[in-house]
Amino acid sequence: MKSTGMVRKVDELGRIVLPIEIRKTLDIQQKDALEIFIDEDRIILQKYHPACIFCNQVDNIVYFNGKRVCASCLAKMKEQF
Repeated sequence: MKSTGMVRKVDELGRIVLPIEIRKTLDIQQKDALEIFIDEDRIILQKYHPACIFCNQVDNIVYFNGKRVCASCLAKMKEQF
C-alpha cells in the first residue's frame, strides 16, 4: 500500500472527499459506484465492477485474487493451465 500524503476529515454526515488527483488516476467519475471493504482496521474503497473482468457476465461470479471472474471463464482458465 502506498501513502499519498493526503488527509481528509470526515464531515458531520460521515462523508469524505476523494481528491481530484486520486479520482483522475483511478478513473473515478461522478456517479461511479465504489465498493467498500474492511480489512481488520482498514477501510478499502474500490471502483465497483459487478461483472466478470473477462467477459462482463454478471451471473455466477466468484472472487479470484480480488477480481471478479465468472464460473465459465474460471473453467476456461483451468483448462489452459
